[in-house]
Amino acid sequence: MQTTDHTRAHRYTVLAKRAHEYRADLEIKRSNFLGFALRVENETQAREFITSLRKRYHDARHVCSAFVIGADRDIQRSSDDGEPAGTAGIPMLQAILARDTAQKAPISDICVVVVRYFGGIKLGAGGLTRAYSEAVTHVLDSSEFLLRQKLLCAKLPVSHAFVGQRDHEIRHLGFHIIDTEYDAEKAYMSVGVTAEKVEYLKECIAHISAGEESLSWGGSIWVDTP
Repeated sequence: MQTTDHTRAHRYTVLAKRAHEYRADLEIKRSNFLGFALRVENETQAREFITSLRKRYHDARHVCSAFVIGADRDIQRSSDDGEPAGTAGIPMLQAILARDTAQKAPISDICVVVVRYFGGIKLGAGGLTRAYSEAVTHVLDSSEFLLRQKLLCAKLPVSHAFVGQRDHEIRHLGFHIIDTEYDAEKAYMSVGVTAEKVEYLKECIAHISAGEESLSWGGSIWVDTP
C-alpha cells in the first residue's frame, strides 16, 4: 500500500516476522529471567503482548517490559513491574536503544518482556540492572533482524507485451516491484526506490525503453529487505 508520511528516518531495523515471539532464558544467582521479543506495529499491540505474558506466567514475581515504536522511535515506554525503580524497565529500554545491528540502523517496532522467577538471593540494584539488561541482550542475540526502508513510489506505464521483460529488468537492477495493475491498454508497474537512487532509476528506464517510457511519482511505502 502506498502511503504518505513525514518521518525523519528513511530506514531502521525490525525483527523478522514469525509465528511466535523470540525467546531466550537466563539464570543469575538462582533467579530465572525469561526474555521475550516481539515485533509490534503500535502501542496497543505491545501492551497486548505484555498482558498475554502476564497471564501465561501469572505465578512469576515480576513481568517487566520495554518497547520502542515508530521509524523515528518517538514512542518509548518501560515498566519495572514492582522491581526497585529504575532497575528493570529503563535498563531494558536502553539495551534496545543502544543495540548495534548488522543493518547499521536503529531498532524499532519492538517490545521486549523479561519474566523473573525469584530464586531467593537478592541481587541488589546494580545486580538487577545488569540482569535485566543482559536478559534483553540475550534475547536480541537469538533474534533475526531485517532492514526496513522507506521507498518512493514511481508508476511506470508499460504495454502488456513488455510486462514480463520489464519486471525482470527492473528487479535485476535492484529495484522493488510493489505491484502491477492492468487496464485494457496498459499495465502500470509500481516501483519502489530509495531517494538516493531516483535519478539512477530514471536513467535505467530511459535506457531499457529507448526513451519510450517515463515515470510518474506519488507517495511512499515501507518495505522489509534482508
